[in-house]
Parts: sequence; C-alpha cells; structure tokens
Amino acid sequence: MDCIFCKIISRQIPAKILHETSHSICFLDAFPLTKGHVLVIPKNHHKKIQDMSSSENSDLFSLVHVMMSKVDSITGSTLIAIHNGETAGQEIPHVHVHLVPRSESDSAGPIHSMFNSSLNLSNSEIEKYYNLLKI
Repeated sequence: MDCIFCKIISRQIPAKILHETSHSICFLDAFPLTKGHVLVIPKNHHKKIQDMSSSENSDLFSLVHVMMSKVDSITGSTLIAIHNGETAGQEIPHVHVHLVPRSESDSAGPIHSMFNSSLNLSNSEIEKYYNLLKI
C-alpha cells in the first residue's frame, strides 16, 4: 500500500510515536502547523470515519481524549480538526485527527474564517436539511 500513514504504522517510515492502543496510534505531525501538532489515526486503513467499526471509532476517540490533555497543556487551547473526505480538505486518504495547539499569535482563526461567506438559508431550506439530517 502506498499510504504514508500505513507505512508509519508498519514502521517502514520513522515517526515520533507518542502512544498507541490496539486500534489507534498517535505521533507528532511531520509538517506541524504549531509546536506540538499531533495526529491520531486508526491502525486499519479507512478513508472516512463512517468506514470504521464502532470499536475502532471508540478506540480512536478515546486516544484523542487522552492526548487532548497533553496537547492542551502546551498553550491551554487546542484545535481538533478532521477532514473527512477529499473535498473536505483531506490530503491523505486515511482517517486522521489533528490536535493543534492554538495561541493568539498563530494567525489562524475560527472555523468560519475558512470559508468566504456564510449562507443565508431560507426557512424551507433549513427545514429541508433538518429533515434530511435528523435521526
């Protein structure tokens, strides 16, 4: 397989591994956005979160939870980011959760700053998506 994350998991590519569990592993990002930028990934190759089993999902987010305190201790605030699919900005097609320590001086903004504008939906459009998404 040509997946860089799968190669890290199999130790074909070195990484600064911080911790691993039966289904997940976390390590320092090789191209960090800030000091202490961590990636948490499932050991099995999945492109999207919904492709993972319940046990893999639980394990992944349990490790995110554990690592959050460690990452948060760097600046006191952490961005959690998941790009779930190519059009969502996912560059490597293997599920990965970014834990990025944030500070006032890092030049990044809130999620709404990633988009050129916000939508102004009509009541019927809001109702449409409400009915589409409710469980």
